[in-house]
Amino acid sequence: MKRRSFIKAGSALSLPFFLNGIPIRSMAMPSAFAGMNGDTDRILILIQLNGGNDGLNTLIPLDAYDNLANLRSNIILPENSLIPITGDNALHPNMTGIADLFNNAKLNIVQSVGYPNQNRSHFRSTDIWSTGSSADEYLSTGWIGRYLENRFPDYPGNYPNNDCQDPFALTIGNFVSETCQGLSSNFSLAVNNPNDLFELPEGAGGNPDLSTCYGFQLDFVRNAILQTNAYADRIIETYEAGNNQVTYPADNRLANQLQTVAKLISGGSQTRVYIVSQGGYDTHANQAEAGDSLVGEHANLLKDLSDAMKSFQDDLVALEVDEKVVGMTFSEFGRQIKSNDGVGTDHGNAAPLMVFGSCINPGIIGDNPEIPTTVQDQAGLPMQYDFRSVYGSILMDWFEVPESEVKEIFTDDFQYLPILQLCDGVPTHDFDATDIEINVFPNPFTSYASVQFTSKAEWIRISLYDSLGSELRTIAARKFDAGEHLVKFDAHDLAPGNYFVRLATDKQAKTKSLIKI
Repeated sequence: MKRRSFIKAGSALSLPFFLNGIPIRSMAMPSAFAGMNGDTDRILILIQLNGGNDGLNTLIPLDAYDNLANLRSNIILPENSLIPITGDNALHPNMTGIADLFNNAKLNIVQSVGYPNQNRSHFRSTDIWSTGSSADEYLSTGWIGRYLENRFPDYPGNYPNNDCQDPFALTIGNFVSETCQGLSSNFSLAVNNPNDLFELPEGAGGNPDLSTCYGFQLDFVRNAILQTNAYADRIIETYEAGNNQVTYPADNRLANQLQTVAKLISGGSQTRVYIVSQGGYDTHANQAEAGDSLVGEHANLLKDLSDAMKSFQDDLVALEVDEKVVGMTFSEFGRQIKSNDGVGTDHGNAAPLMVFGSCINPGIIGDNPEIPTTVQDQAGLPMQYDFRSVYGSILMDWFEVPESEVKEIFTDDFQYLPILQLCDGVPTHDFDATDIEINVFPNPFTSYASVQFTSKAEWIRISLYDSLGSELRTIAARKFDAGEHLVKFDAHDLAPGNYFVRLATDKQAKTKSLIKI
């Protein structure tokens, strides 16, 4: 989404309304009037890690530790300090809370999440993650916005109403989330502290002359103020009715945001989506302290993230609302495989994504990333799973969105992933995916290489990527018969360096490192 288009569509005016210094964004101009209450009480929490989280310093692939130690000698964590969660995976030592969630079957981690043709600009990549677009596509709506638009096409007209009193989405912070942008309005309101809300002045009475441009605009502004005040009243009401059952960590901004969310939920808010955020992940320098990788900026961030998530989940359980809440982290990109001379890391490609709650399918989806002994400058982790497959799978299982609609919201290349396991014991969607074994050889190669794999009778796409995340070519994209296959491809025109082959079916993906000499 272009910045100007977002500002134009996302607010009634070019400036926000401020409530005691806290901006509350009003709704955009209504096109029609209608309104129906939603048919689910499930809630989704989005935790945005702003700046690009270093996934290799978050979830460490133990089977590649030696190569990582050589490539990241100034920031590598001592192996004996890590928190093992599987035989081949460990967490940063500051992530004790998240380790506890994993060990108690309340965490799912999806490996190497990204998108083809990675963009390393903060703004553009955040835009891609927020809208659910392709790298070369500019959308004017967010992925949550399109989901809500399909159900409430005439919003914001006649909202709130007796059946739908609460905002559809709330951003805890200063700005509404682009994720929730609809065609004519944003489905999210922004609130910093519900204690600080008070009513906007509604102006003098009398009906403006709608036959004039200014009269029409004045009528719109007045209606927007009335709607904003009605939502603010409801936010205050639910916040004051709610409570927290656990003590959240002090001096932790993310924990404060999640504490507010838990209180609103316990107070009876029917808001379905909450967006919170944590900044500081753009760790080009001083990611760790020189000479001591256990401390530094990233260590502090991961501790705050881990402690906040754990406290929030514990609070939900104590409040007995945990079975209707699922949370998910996301960041605009990961960091590069090699560290830099500033004891930090630069913009990269894919990174792990975490989903937590009482109704998730615990464990890790996907293989550990392969880390070669040597990598090119600026090389990032290759994508294994497209972020839109994570989003779409959650929409399908949590909000019961048909797969056909998910593909309309995102892309036909959507892959269903078994991230959730509903607490009511009812199976979600069938997931009969036989694990595919893939081998790419010779490796290293000079001009030609082959992809060998065994599959069911299914549609398969095989692509070749470079180390910057660009999809260079499609090696194959068709339905294969069941059995063993060998696909040879010509790469004599490629420069020597690191490449990756990605094989994807409709339910899984494999990525293999390949070196041309």
